[in-house]
Amino acid sequence: MADGPVAELLLRRLEASDGGLDSAELAAELGMEHQAVVGAVKSLQALGEVIEAELRSTKRWELTVEGEEIAREGSHEARVFRSIPPEGLAQSELMRLPSGKVGFSKAMSNKWIRVDKSAADGPRVFRVVDSMEDEVQRRLQLVRGGQAEKLGEKERSELRKRKLLAEVGSWRDRPFKPYNFLAHGVLPDSGHLHPLLKVRSQFRQIFLEMGFTEMPTDNFIESSFWNFDALFQPQQHPARDQHDTFFLRDPAEALQLPMDYVQRVKRTHSQGGYGSQGYKYNWKLDEARKNLLRTHTTSASARALYRLAQKKPFTPVKYFSIDRVFRNETLDATHLAEFHQIEGVVADHGLTLGHLMGVLREFFTKLGITQLRFKPAYNPYTEPSMEVFSYHQGLKKWVEVGNSGVFRPEMLLPMGLPENVSVIAWGLSLERPTMIKYGINNIRELVGHKVNLQMVYDSPLCRLDAEPRPPPTQEAA
Repeated sequence: MADGPVAELLLRRLEASDGGLDSAELAAELGMEHQAVVGAVKSLQALGEVIEAELRSTKRWELTVEGEEIAREGSHEARVFRSIPPEGLAQSELMRLPSGKVGFSKAMSNKWIRVDKSAADGPRVFRVVDSMEDEVQRRLQLVRGGQAEKLGEKERSELRKRKLLAEVGSWRDRPFKPYNFLAHGVLPDSGHLHPLLKVRSQFRQIFLEMGFTEMPTDNFIESSFWNFDALFQPQQHPARDQHDTFFLRDPAEALQLPMDYVQRVKRTHSQGGYGSQGYKYNWKLDEARKNLLRTHTTSASARALYRLAQKKPFTPVKYFSIDRVFRNETLDATHLAEFHQIEGVVADHGLTLGHLMGVLREFFTKLGITQLRFKPAYNPYTEPSMEVFSYHQGLKKWVEVGNSGVFRPEMLLPMGLPENVSVIAWGLSLERPTMIKYGINNIRELVGHKVNLQMVYDSPLCRLDAEPRPPPTQEAA
């Protein structure tokens, strides 16, 4: 029958009954497969509040072939007991009986019989009791009579161990299709990478493809010296104000600084040198010792370049870093107080602004971002300097995605780098390219308590170079 007729028949039976129906009994009564009745029940449930159904688990038992035999003729141990005459029976002769081996051990276990090993003709078996009750036969006869529920779980378990009783519908009796070892299994539930981590992985791969080496950036807390002074940023610069920087109360000051290098930096700031007149102010060591949450990863670049300057002879290098920085920013759609900065640094002989622009084109092209504009800018530690803008399709405007420039001699020469060595560098945030790539208009929907976790689950793999390239790069004077 199809589901329709079966469902109609089921409804009629339910209407005529008072206490509900058992699907297995109904299937047996109608002479159809139980699964057909189950399908009709599910079809009616899908229509809404038509019927109510509850799942019940029942077990039915039947005797095995050996169980049927024992129910008729008695258990093996009972047959062994009955075969022993009052004068006893040689053990060797008893073992030749059809039920001898199994029945002997069970009868001994029940203490119905005993073995006399001192008999003249060898071990002899005698009865210990005058009569016995064949409980195994009685239990099997109950099952055969449809009264299996009168047996306890332990009694049924013993009969199953002896393979005298079997559960009807057991999986052992079912045919199974061959197992397909080549089929893909269901993917297990697991964690999912945040879009920032996906884009970060792609950025890192691009840097590695371009031959860059990753710098150590494991210190979120930095001294003002490495964060500002080593970059030729004066101590009265507005960026060093508490309105822009998070200073630490404890520990408030850095204890260890390379003092010979510190003295060269102090002289460059206060008196000038290396072709510069400096800032002409009273440079203070106490100000340089102040600890803060680093405002950029350029402090890590300064440490790396200082270590490079101590190695003789000079060797050209390409460094990169991707890590977290902190600024006392006003929160809006594109700014957070905590974000990630990506930085690239190239140190070699005779590098110019042309080299920087060429590297930037190659770098951003690998990101899949070719709608670029370069705008002249000012940075205390780079000259010349440029801001990099990309067009955001979601915001429908040009968004700053990076800053770049050539490190000033006042920063490099006090470190001990050769005079003809130039260092080009650029930095950008990780969040803004991620927003552009994933079409997110508000940075607070990417990072923070407003993030929709379903977005993390659904976000596709990041392929920064997978999109068709837009029109050629535009440059602004």
